[in-house]
Amino acid sequence: MDALTISAASGMKARMEALEMLANNIANQASAGYKADREFYSLYISPEALASVDASVAPLPPTAPVIERHWTDFTQGSLQTTGNPLHVAIQGKGFFTVAGPAGPLYTRNGSFQLSRAGQLQTLDGFAVQGTGGQPIQLNPAQTVEITATGAIRQGGAAVAQLAIVEFQQPDHLAKHSGTYFQLSDPGITPQAAPDAVAHQGKLEGANFTPAESAVRLVTVMRQFEMLQKAIQISSEMSRKSEEVARVGS
Repeated sequence: MDALTISAASGMKARMEALEMLANNIANQASAGYKADREFYSLYISPEALASVDASVAPLPPTAPVIERHWTDFTQGSLQTTGNPLHVAIQGKGFFTVAGPAGPLYTRNGSFQLSRAGQLQTLDGFAVQGTGGQPIQLNPAQTVEITATGAIRQGGAAVAQLAIVEFQQPDHLAKHSGTYFQLSDPGITPQAAPDAVAHQGKLEGANFTPAESAVRLVTVMRQFEMLQKAIQISSEMSRKSEEVARVGS
């Protein structure tokens, strides 16, 4: 296989991965607090090809474009008013802490609800944690007031405090599912988010727009078609070369 075909095929594979990532973003565009995935590109040279070339006397072997890794864009999404007293949006850095099946999870999705027993939960049934790691128990018969600092009040008295935390390096957060994150390094300790502002009756939207996704989708598809055409041209050139060689012999 010639270098042009190898590079084009590698580019097509990278574009297919990008399409899968974009499709996942688009599928979650209506999810409150969703953070978009982006791709980081690099060039790949096989160890065998690199070892066979002396860079002092010959150029490096052909490289192939690849997606080295995906990364999460943690930029702020727009705040949308819902009027639901159990909806909370965070302005600034920070994550809500919830009790996942195998340990704490972190999310920007503040679409909460009350269980029949009065426990504050996510829509997936995960208990929302207060400072200290305890679940938040509320009285379903009383009005819920949530202050800008995340304090929860009922009947004029403070009853709980939302555990809103932040991380020095968000790269240590790995997507768990949907809008949830978990720590990839258990040695990292979350810190309180002093600058986070809680907005009751609002939700944070996804941090990308459908228009942006549509433009990127069209761009990736066009690039895929161009690479596909390059492979066709390469195959045609190889066929013509073989024909010329046969005529010459």
